[in-house]
Amino acid sequence: MSRRILVIDDEQGIRDALSQLLEYEGYEVRTEASGNAGLAAYEQFRPQLVFLDVKMAGLDGLETLRRLRTQDPAAVVVMISGHATIQNAVEATQGGAYDIMEKPLDTDRILVTLRNAIGHLTLREENERLREVVQQKYEIVGRSYAIRALIETIDRVAGTDARVLITGENGTGKELVARALHRQSTRASGPFVEVNCAAIPGELIESELFGHMRGSFTGAVHDRAGKFEQADSGTLFLDEVGDMSLAAQAKVLRVLQDGDVTRIGGAKPHKVDVRVLAATNKRLEDEIAAGRFREDLYYRLNVVPVVVPPLRERRDDIPLLIQYFLDHFAGQGGLAPRAMDRTAADRLAALDWPGNVRELRNTIERLLILARAPQIAVADVERLVGARLAEGTALGGLEACRTFEEFKLAAERAFLLVKLREHDWNVAETARALDMPRSNLYKKIERHALAREQA
Repeated sequence: MSRRILVIDDEQGIRDALSQLLEYEGYEVRTEASGNAGLAAYEQFRPQLVFLDVKMAGLDGLETLRRLRTQDPAAVVVMISGHATIQNAVEATQGGAYDIMEKPLDTDRILVTLRNAIGHLTLREENERLREVVQQKYEIVGRSYAIRALIETIDRVAGTDARVLITGENGTGKELVARALHRQSTRASGPFVEVNCAAIPGELIESELFGHMRGSFTGAVHDRAGKFEQADSGTLFLDEVGDMSLAAQAKVLRVLQDGDVTRIGGAKPHKVDVRVLAATNKRLEDEIAAGRFREDLYYRLNVVPVVVPPLRERRDDIPLLIQYFLDHFAGQGGLAPRAMDRTAADRLAALDWPGNVRELRNTIERLLILARAPQIAVADVERLVGARLAEGTALGGLEACRTFEEFKLAAERAFLLVKLREHDWNVAETARALDMPRSNLYKKIERHALAREQA
């Protein structure tokens, strides 16, 4: 696809010369003789680059530039001036021009400027494409009540600077929540820095978080900024914060209180402006009771608690996730695009998925690699996920019931408990989903002594 270039100049000779040169180089060119005509043409033609004369009758080039940038803040504009001055260059640069060239125009200078401007545009487009890819990679997929409630919480919290403690089982997507909070925050243009506290040895975690000065310990051959400094004006995500050493916890607490970071071996503190998000798969209350986590740090981190539901409590989302992963893996690493038979998807949706979304993702990738037919069938699922299917079809202890009546009561209790969890214990929402009068559901909750688990 050829690039489109708009030339706005009140001299016919300049327009013709530029048009001839640019078309010879393979560009699609449109020319206009005035600022007003150029603004109208820009809206219709949507060029990637504009050559704009500074001095024109009527609406001059600098005012045209201002209006162009208001119309499209991303417009790439090269100014042309017959008598370029430092003042012209300053005004054009302040107005958002990419470059300014003097008349008479030199062909080599035009081509160099053009190549640089198009390179700049290509790089910007590639960055935008990569940003979209990253956002798709970290998309939260689902339409269940549990996921809708989670997304609503993210929307309400993201715009603040409140610290968030994200809890949930392994593989549920705690990092996705952290990235969504950053992406929707006022710090989105700043860095997102992640630290996996469980993956860093205890003796290195302080250096990783706070940085160090050269010579402060064996192997410290250079000054090094820590993650807090790297995340300045952005977001620091402390993943698996429950595995952080007590010594590091004490220093993190001081940073959260004062906003100052002192590198290991350093004497001068650095002021940092960082929003801290933390995640864990542990019950930090239990860690506090066992003396492994500081209670004061827990209250600093747990300003807004966010619980990510396990996949077994959002089964309605499993078909969506299956399709998402089928699309995600299509064409990657030699994997051919495939569809999945509805019965096969239903078999997968019936499983408990103790490894949650991560386990489902790996299973879909395995099926794409090893399934024999263009469409993944139930036979493929039974062959490649057989052991998991056997687990998923077990009666979960109900086979121990002595009578059929006892079995019915136990099954009803288990079923209602799962559905109440799926709908975050919202009785009205659960009753609607079960097509049951709310009064009946209340009676069954009372009959089975069902109660919401304490977080």
